[in-house]
Amino acid sequence: MTAAARPRFPVVLTVLAVLLLGVLLALGVWQVQRMQWKEGLIDGAEAAADKPPVPLAEALKAGNPEFRRVILTCRGLSAAPFVELQSIENSDAGVRLVSACAVEGGPTLLVDRGFVSAEVSARPPVNAADAMPVVIAGVLRRAPAPSALTPPPAEGRFYGRDAEAMARALKVEGPIATFTVFATTSTNPDWAALKPSAPPAAFSNNHLGYALTWFGLAAALIAFYVVLLRRRMTRKDTAS
Repeated sequence: MTAAARPRFPVVLTVLAVLLLGVLLALGVWQVQRMQWKEGLIDGAEAAADKPPVPLAEALKAGNPEFRRVILTCRGLSAAPFVELQSIENSDAGVRLVSACAVEGGPTLLVDRGFVSAEVSARPPVNAADAMPVVIAGVLRRAPAPSALTPPPAEGRFYGRDAEAMARALKVEGPIATFTVFATTSTNPDWAALKPSAPPAAFSNNHLGYALTWFGLAAALIAFYVVLLRRRMTRKDTAS
């Protein structure tokens, strides 16, 4: 075969392969970064859980007070108005009661007072005029935003932890804190149906597996490209 008739190098195929390889490697690196971020989050949650409870004001001064155990005083919390958040706890369907707690010198906090089973139709008494101080212990958690598929609230019952919407339903005036306090001691000790609890700081850290998947696809792409190129060049040599 003459030089003029010799087939050209597969430029288009090579460019596409390089671009796809870059995407796969970038996704793999991103998952490694996500894995490191998640490991830091897990370490931070475990460290915070090991610390003794502190007054709320002290915890809020920290750079990231999430998962800190706190002690706070809320006036009238045992008889405060509440909204209900649809929830499941230990395979038991029910609701969590969420009330507002005014904090001196800061934004209003939402307090998750605990879980009530769906088998219980009664609710704690509500008296908005009650100003009796209630001291509780709890855990600070950042409220996750509801997804686009979360049904809208209806008649005081919520299906996602939408802090802003809950604050409006509770007629909160002024700013609302980005953190929710999950009570770990009861706001209503005389009402056993209300079970205070903080959800476990459970994190799924599957990013290493995802990273290996993307890097594996990148390696497979390189192998496929090499085999394809060899076959093409072999056919060229045979034809010549």
